[in-house]
Amino acid sequence: MNKEEINELKMELKRVKSEYKRTRPIMRGSITYMGTKNKQPYFSLSLKGKTKVIYLGDKRAKIAKKYVENYKRATELIDQMTLIQMQILKNN
Repeated sequence: MNKEEINELKMELKRVKSEYKRTRPIMRGSITYMGTKNKQPYFSLSLKGKTKVIYLGDKRAKIAKKYVENYKRATELIDQMTLIQMQILKNN
């Protein structure tokens, strides 16, 4: 791989890092709906073998959904950065 290709990888890495910085706030977990007749939104998180659950309501469910989506996008971006950095490292 020549210097030009490595510079392109570094520019791509910079772009991905910039997008990663804008992916805030984040929360790991999921939104679940519980109830027999009237399903209500809850946020659930498994942490150290225990599940933590909080009631959200409709307004907070929309906010939590965005946070969860941000988390998923952040993990995708971390994977992209890892692959790019592996290529750069391999060619140094």
